[in-house]
Amino acid sequence: MKYMLIWRATDEAYAGMADLDFDQLLETVGRYNEEMIRAGVLLAAEGLDDAGEGVVVDHSAEPPVVTDGPYGETKELFGGFYIINVASKEEAVEWAKRAPMTGPGFKTEIRRVTTIDEFPQDNEWIKKERAWREATGQL
Repeated sequence: MKYMLIWRATDEAYAGMADLDFDQLLETVGRYNEEMIRAGVLLAAEGLDDAGEGVVVDHSAEPPVVTDGPYGETKELFGGFYIINVASKEEAVEWAKRAPMTGPGFKTEIRRVTTIDEFPQDNEWIKKERAWREATGQL
């Protein structure tokens, strides 16, 4: 099963990272990544740019309203993710517990990634997506 480990942190937690030695941070995260690679569970891992560089498309209105970052009031920001392939949610939790970004204000959310096989296979759009995934080597 695939799971997404989503790194979230408060503004204060991210601000505290500014005091960290960047090379040490890269080494710490690199060791965690290497451990997941050796275990054969890592499928993808990406960090996200500063929230101030992003935009929000709010679909509450017609037409949608686009707002430049930084976002309005937030309690936590989504800062990056891993996609892992493990046997169970419990195993995903164990990997999340070992995440290198820890301390007050840091959290890892765990969500199962659904597969195309879980949708109605006779649906026209699912058939098109399956064909695209097969053509691009994703299935």
